[in-house]
Amino acid sequence: MNGQPRQRFRLDGQVVVVTGGAGLLGTMHSEAIAEAGGIPVLMDLRGEEAKTTAARIARDFGVPAKGIQASVTDRESLEAACKSIVNDLGKVDVLINNAAIDPKVQAAGKISGSRFEHFDRDQWDVEISVGLTGAMLCSQVFGSGMARRGSGVIVNIASDLGLIAPDQRIYRQPGLADHEQAVKPVTYSVIKHGLVGLTRYLATYWADRNVRVNAFAPGGVRTNQPDEFVTKLSSLIPMGRMARIDEYKGAIVFLASDASSYMTGTVLVMDGGRSCW
Repeated sequence: MNGQPRQRFRLDGQVVVVTGGAGLLGTMHSEAIAEAGGIPVLMDLRGEEAKTTAARIARDFGVPAKGIQASVTDRESLEAACKSIVNDLGKVDVLINNAAIDPKVQAAGKISGSRFEHFDRDQWDVEISVGLTGAMLCSQVFGSGMARRGSGVIVNIASDLGLIAPDQRIYRQPGLADHEQAVKPVTYSVIKHGLVGLTRYLATYWADRNVRVNAFAPGGVRTNQPDEFVTKLSSLIPMGRMARIDEYKGAIVFLASDASSYMTGTVLVMDGGRSCW
């Protein structure tokens, strides 16, 4: 690894594919890449939103950011996207597997069929397909190209709930019987734990091809959640608060850059200390 410490965090000229790039954290990840001089490719099922966000990032940060439509559950779609990216930008250096379905427990305490006893098989299939199978397919398509080139990085976006179970007490609503209380669905935990397993598998599988694979486990981000929920969740976090929306940018740059060149097969946890308790 060459260069001074600050230079090791640079991503100048590096092409970084961010799945779910038009979403809340996907946009933040893409901005982080651009701020470090990289070229983010925002890949999303919502192609027009991805292109609009990429155009804004290009203006703001002076990099040729790109938005592209693709489905992480469709290998042919991914192969077409990969071909387009390589034709336009010459290569893919980094893949950030960020796409996911994150069902929210609303203030009224209602997620239809969220309780494990009645969780719908079709919903299981949909969420697993996007969050876990999608990461596998993207890694096949983009990671295989990295392996052929002998260089690359994959970052799987897991969660603190890929290390611990959700504390369902923070979702409880007064006046509802136990069997009526909505919960964080089983799929979210399974997907995030599965991404940690995928990380370790690929890190060893492609170690001899110089492809590094790590997982990032962030905590909850403060957006527009009800104050009662924020208070409950914050009480489980040693730092006493949820993350700010832009607070994970440094970790993304670290994992994508040469700053983490001797790091593979591990999980970087950034959750305000929640998983310590």
